[in-house]
Amino acid sequence: MEVRHRKLRTENGDSLKDAKPRIKKGHPGKRYFLIVALLGILFLGYIAIAYDLRPARLGSKAIDTLAFSFNLQKPFHVVVIDAGSTGSRALAFSFHESIIGGNLILDEELYTETKPGVSSYSEKPKDAAKSLTVLLDKVKSVIPRSEWQHTPLSMRATAGLRLLPGHKAQEILQECRKMFETSGFQISKNSIAIMEGTDEGIFSWFTVNFLLDRFNTHNPGSTVAALDLGGGSTQVTFSPSPEQEKKLDGHIYSVNIFSHNMSVYTHSYLGMGLMAARKEILTHGLNLDNLSTKDTVEIRAECVNPIVSAEWSYGGVNYLVKGPVNGTHKLVKTQNFAGGEEDRPIVNFAECLKIVEKYVGKIKNKPEGLKDHEIYAFSYYFDRATEVGLVDPFSGGVIQVSAFLKQAKDACDYPNTDQPFICLDLTFIYVLLRDGFGLEPTTRLYLYRKINGHELSWALGAAFNIIQNGL
Repeated sequence: MEVRHRKLRTENGDSLKDAKPRIKKGHPGKRYFLIVALLGILFLGYIAIAYDLRPARLGSKAIDTLAFSFNLQKPFHVVVIDAGSTGSRALAFSFHESIIGGNLILDEELYTETKPGVSSYSEKPKDAAKSLTVLLDKVKSVIPRSEWQHTPLSMRATAGLRLLPGHKAQEILQECRKMFETSGFQISKNSIAIMEGTDEGIFSWFTVNFLLDRFNTHNPGSTVAALDLGGGSTQVTFSPSPEQEKKLDGHIYSVNIFSHNMSVYTHSYLGMGLMAARKEILTHGLNLDNLSTKDTVEIRAECVNPIVSAEWSYGGVNYLVKGPVNGTHKLVKTQNFAGGEEDRPIVNFAECLKIVEKYVGKIKNKPEGLKDHEIYAFSYYFDRATEVGLVDPFSGGVIQVSAFLKQAKDACDYPNTDQPFICLDLTFIYVLLRDGFGLEPTTRLYLYRKINGHELSWALGAAFNIIQNGL
């Protein structure tokens, strides 16, 4: 069993005394003076408004907020670029060090993205680097120029580059490094790399639980599981109980959070991302070896409606996707006054389901015990759920796993040329959750894109790791 120790401490943990070398600690006397002065200001403010407003809350957060508003705390920044398989995202985080105890507090973040992902430029690595310039320009617009040289910039590529031949992936990384070295930001030899699936899972899990404030008790039972469905891979991460840990076949890591070690299970399933799975399901039974990226490959797919003809690109290959030649139809009662019937082309759901089940059946190491945890699912889980009205796109929501099955059947029964792959995608998500991860139809899923205004992604966890351990 591989064991990995990581230090991740936040505003609820102990002092970040090894956090960031460039944050200078003030003299203790000065710090205490500021605290006393601020307490005095707060007390006088309370006396002044006591008869008109609710009593003011005196506490570390109130003191810290007031100190920050008086510019007694200087913010600093970390920039993380998520080079995913379907797009690249830049997240610029602003933090400050609390006046009480020196804990780290997240203030703001910028989120911006561009498509396609850098892996789409496998034949033109220079263009991959150029595609990121729009992200850096937006980052520079929110971080003062004087702070660029002090701001760590890190890029981590995920499954898109993991799936490319090694030399092509390295060529893209080298071109990105050249561009970043002239950006003005703080760069090190480890700033640009392909991220391990293990890190992706742990950082995502940390982000969710940090934003939910679930690390207070150091109790694994108070944390939630994180399901991250990307384009090329999917990650499952949770803190198992001792009984669950015995049933899990490896993939257990020791993670140091708040000076407390927690056992965390994480498994990255390469090829089980939504786009990678879609490609394999669409091309089921076809021999597509020795493809030229210059050609458009025409395929007939069982999981696509017979009237569909859609162009789609993945992994540098262009596809023209159509439904089966002898497609399935059914008679459906019309809603008009005549009360007639129409011959509607549909996806043969039973046949599509068999293909999807066969593909998902490749998963051997299942996350035993996942269904016993509170589960937060994001990325493509959230995107597809919002597209079919399962949850609100702004506020998110809670659904049961079975909701994906119902929506999949409905989508497969309707010829939707605007969303030609929605039947396939929903069917895959349902089978992945049910067969791949062992969830029950009644298992509840918490689907969100943001918590407290912050994106659910591995980038925040990566930023904390950079602050703690350096680039």
